[in-house]
Amino acid sequence: MRIGCSLGSLLSINNVLECSEVLSKTNVDSIWVPETWGMENFSMLGAVSNKTKNQKIGSSIINIYSRSPSTIAMGAATVDILSNERLILGLGTSSVPIVEYFHGSKFDTPIQRMKEYVEIIRLAVSGKTVNYKGSIFNLKNFTLLIKPKRLSIPIYLAAINQKMVNLAWDIGDGVIFYLRPINEMKNTISKMQSKKKIDVTCQIITSVSEDSDDAIKRAKKTLAFYVSVGKIYRDFLAKNGFKNETESIYEEYKKSGLKTNHELISDSMLQSLVIAGTSEECKKQLTNFRNSGINLPIMQFNPIGNVSESFRLFKKTFLDE
Repeated sequence: MRIGCSLGSLLSINNVLECSEVLSKTNVDSIWVPETWGMENFSMLGAVSNKTKNQKIGSSIINIYSRSPSTIAMGAATVDILSNERLILGLGTSSVPIVEYFHGSKFDTPIQRMKEYVEIIRLAVSGKTVNYKGSIFNLKNFTLLIKPKRLSIPIYLAAINQKMVNLAWDIGDGVIFYLRPINEMKNTISKMQSKKKIDVTCQIITSVSEDSDDAIKRAKKTLAFYVSVGKIYRDFLAKNGFKNETESIYEEYKKSGLKTNHELISDSMLQSLVIAGTSEECKKQLTNFRNSGINLPIMQFNPIGNVSESFRLFKKTFLDE
């Protein structure tokens, strides 16, 4: 069965490259690299592609406010050439704080913007001259100077709210879910896949340790971070069964930061959103996520202690036959 791995913000650049080299010797389907306000995504994707041979390389995600669609098309074509046609281009809207405070752009018309980005990127990557007139973008005579290795690069859309979910199924080759309760996700996937089949992926906060409590604490801290700083996740989870928890976590965050608010995550919230525990416990939890209808679970590696040792246990748990 397919499985992906996300090497993210808790890791250094060298950690990501070292883990990628380890993964290159496994049957992992794909390696995904996030972008927030640390590592630049296309640079890292190029470096990861150089450490691997067969695995797909995914962006999770390139946001559509910090780069023009032409720039993203250039980056995608470049990485696809460097990786010998292994890129999956994950696009998303990111969030108001990142877009407006960190990049100085205005977070507006996300659905229309995403639609136009996908259309422009696909035209550019196909090798055609782009003459495009949309509600947001008006491009004239743009053509890539490099020749892409393939005429179409798969584009997956990160989606939380229903309008973006609908758009992912309308125009995407796949969807990237994150922090969706298992039962809600199962219902959404069943409903959407009945209309049209696309590749359904979900990034899952994952922490493995020989000590279950250590793994749970690490996963809770990561989850509490996203609930605290990510209003879109906080609102979505509040609407889907975890209103009391999200309010408590956020209120504690405003009082004392991220020191102790992870302790307010309930067992039901943990079980519905993350994979954490010993190897055997994590394998069973992964089965629950697969049963929700996910085609590709993407395990977001959350290290405990020494990164190399923690990753060895992670690899042994999910990737060693």
